[in-house]
Amino acid sequence: MANTPKAPADPFDARLVRKLADILTETGLSEIEVEQGALKIRVAKQITAAAVHHVAAPAPMPAAPAPAPAVAAPPAEAAPAVAKGDAVKSPMVGTVYLQPNPGSPSFVKLGDTVEAGQTLFIIEAMKTMNPIPAPRAGKVVQILVEDATPVEFGEPLAIIE
Repeated sequence: MANTPKAPADPFDARLVRKLADILTETGLSEIEVEQGALKIRVAKQITAAAVHHVAAPAPMPAAPAPAPAVAAPPAEAAPAVAKGDAVKSPMVGTVYLQPNPGSPSFVKLGDTVEAGQTLFIIEAMKTMNPIPAPRAGKVVQILVEDATPVEFGEPLAIIE
């Protein structure tokens, strides 16, 4: 028989999925969803830890080669001294903000006295703003992060004495 019955048309269109994936790549979006009648397609990229743009600042390069190895900076200058007290650590990976909105005053400043539970920072993770509370009452003796910078889980954000 030359005329065999055809299987019903498959509503799945691989070309559409490829086009949506290209749109994700071009725009930097993490997911996209389209709906045409009964057909609903969602394409999403899996975000991995490698996608976090946390880059440690490289050590400044000298303009000219050092005349002797003895001129190298001592390691104590490479890391800032951490004050005595309790470190407030980041509970998640994200971007830390020192104030609730751009142009607003910071939640806390160096030398402020804070109460347990008072918001010190917010960390944006997956488009959600998460308040970071003071674990205890005390004085903010050091702020270890800058506004709008990436932070890692467990990274010290501030020191409360």
